[in-house]
Amino acid sequence: MRLYVLILISLFCFSCKKEKTEYVGIQDVNESIFASTSKVPDNHFLGDNNCKSCHEAQFKDWKGSHHDEAMQVASDATILGDFDNTIFESQGIVSRFYKNDGVFFVNTEGRDGAYHDFKIEYTFGVTPLQQYIVKFPDGHYQCLRTAWNTEQKKWFDLYPDFKVVHSEWLHWSRGGLNWNNMCADCHSTNVRKNYSIKSHSYDTKYALINVSCEACHGPGKRHVENVNRLGDTYKPNEDLKMTLNTHPKDLVDQCARCHVRREQYSEFYNFEGTFLDHYFPQLLTDNLYHPDGQILDEVYVYGSFLQSKMYQNNVTCTNCHNPHSLKLRFEGNMLCAQCHDTNSYDTPKHHFHEVNSDASQCINCHMTGKIYMGNDYRRDHSFRIPRPDLSLKYGTPNACTQCHTDKDDTWAWDNYQRNYGQPKSKHFSELLAPALSEDPHGYEKLQELVNDTIYPEIARASGVLAMGNYLNNNSINEMLAFLNDASPLVRGAAIDALNDMNSSDYVNYFLPLLKDKKRTIRIKAFLALATLNEFQIPEDYKDIYRKVEKEFNTHLSVTADFSGGRAKRALFYLKRGDLVNAIEWYEKSLEVDDRNNMIRTNLANLYYRNNKPNKAEEAFKLIIKQEPDYAQTYYSYALLLAEQNRVEDAIAQMELAIKYMQDNIRFYYNLSLLYDKVNNLKQAETTAIKGLKLAPNNESLLYVLAYIYQKDGHIDKAKNIALQLMQRYPNNQQYIRLYNQLNSAK
Repeated sequence: MRLYVLILISLFCFSCKKEKTEYVGIQDVNESIFASTSKVPDNHFLGDNNCKSCHEAQFKDWKGSHHDEAMQVASDATILGDFDNTIFESQGIVSRFYKNDGVFFVNTEGRDGAYHDFKIEYTFGVTPLQQYIVKFPDGHYQCLRTAWNTEQKKWFDLYPDFKVVHSEWLHWSRGGLNWNNMCADCHSTNVRKNYSIKSHSYDTKYALINVSCEACHGPGKRHVENVNRLGDTYKPNEDLKMTLNTHPKDLVDQCARCHVRREQYSEFYNFEGTFLDHYFPQLLTDNLYHPDGQILDEVYVYGSFLQSKMYQNNVTCTNCHNPHSLKLRFEGNMLCAQCHDTNSYDTPKHHFHEVNSDASQCINCHMTGKIYMGNDYRRDHSFRIPRPDLSLKYGTPNACTQCHTDKDDTWAWDNYQRNYGQPKSKHFSELLAPALSEDPHGYEKLQELVNDTIYPEIARASGVLAMGNYLNNNSINEMLAFLNDASPLVRGAAIDALNDMNSSDYVNYFLPLLKDKKRTIRIKAFLALATLNEFQIPEDYKDIYRKVEKEFNTHLSVTADFSGGRAKRALFYLKRGDLVNAIEWYEKSLEVDDRNNMIRTNLANLYYRNNKPNKAEEAFKLIIKQEPDYAQTYYSYALLLAEQNRVEDAIAQMELAIKYMQDNIRFYYNLSLLYDKVNNLKQAETTAIKGLKLAPNNESLLYVLAYIYQKDGHIDKAKNIALQLMQRYPNNQQYIRLYNQLNSAK
């Protein structure tokens, strides 16, 4: 299934206990925790030429940089692509690039499936590719899927192997390549998206078209006034952001807003508060990162850098990059030699390769990368030691076999041990990877990771989030402690992991988070408390509850042009027990993206809960039509059919689930139970055994097989399995009773 945000639909009621919780995230009650939400007027941004008069060297570096040319008005001077009546064809779509009376156009497929002439309004970026933006009605600006390769001087498809039809969200004319919500916030200065959900239109504004000096340093009006007023006595203060006096981690925090895969929480960025007052980053999860934290999908550096020892030791972006030209400060290994001893590392005794070869470059072993957007190679900034042993365990990449493509991971691990011995320290990935690889025993390693603050906070936060896959009473109690963690990333992850779990203690634990220092944490806590209405909120929290409610509604409004944003509003209503509004907002989510089948699955389940089984079945059938090889849909559909006692139909769907995902143990478990329900004990046994071949120690499958043997009269076989279960889980009373029952059977 194509990747989307999955919003769970479980509904539980929480009750409140009167006990005090100490909480590290709360500020003094007399101190305001709310960063300003006021808009910065465009006339407070004076433009780059005003900076040039005092900062000529910095301006010279910045001029012509990727920031300077992040977005420009289309013209002969800015357009690099070939518009000389050039034809480009990909995925059956023919695009023609041409000029008419000095204006640049493309003729290509539009959102209605027909061909139209579109005027090029803006250029986007410079190297290694340049994209082009056209204007649609109602303020929508769209980035063409066909881009210009500035290195090879040719047109190319950003996603050449990915067929998209005109009605899909991922089509260039729709949400997936929409400038207003996907690009503008980071490519221009002082952006206000100004989305109207009523008309599905934009009135997006910005102060300056590109990433100007003031995009990073903040509006210059007050700074210039202070300089003019104080003259030679002026000293930099809070009138500028990102100065030489900015703490290294604070500088990374300020760069992060445009160099991170994240979700937006504030209406716009106004240079007030911190990164986590405006955005929350995507953590190390499946489909975005490999199980060991290496980059997989497009994640834009920040999440990788937070994993690194560099970040932990106050190395910051500008130690390696000129902040104005964006170029590296040194070429080759001299960049790393700023901190690392060349006699120890820049030698064949360390890297075992020829001196001055590509293989001897530090970055090629410690900063491997991937190509995104067709030709844009980006390096992983976690600065990790290659670990072929983890590749063998979890299928993760390593620098050795990425270069030596004719070798395998066993060869790489043998050579690693021969040259370096065993790894000298434990990397957090050894503790996180098992859980992200669905290891049934991964929880114990997660416990070690999340409880040891020596590990990076993003790794600990990701570990807490992954603990949500191992829920039981003990794990819930352990996870509650992380709502008080010193790291806001960990606190946010704990809320997300616990948000939909059923425990009467949760309200009391979530309430203090309404007073958290970080806006994103407060908003997450508000959603977690959605099962309560305002009248159920304790008196001493009502004022803060109303204030955070406004922040929450702003968050929903600013993300309402995404299907996931609308689905979050559906989740809010669902937690309130309002199925009608929940269904309405899931349906509205699909208006934005009709192929968001994670949301359609949630909607199908809600239809069934709201006594609309026919609509639920229609929804599942549509998902199957759109994505016939997605196993999870067949599984969910099978469960629906089983609920209706259409067991034979359910069996057919569960068989299809296994066909398309043969390693999902849960499918075998449920199929075995379905066969038992129609008294086909032979097939129930066969199915359970097939599952156990994949996971010999799976507790659920062992139990169901013992049950089937007992029901079929094979008491000795059942007793043997019950004994195994009792020995492995000596405190499980259910297994003890089963064994005793079988032992007494004749």
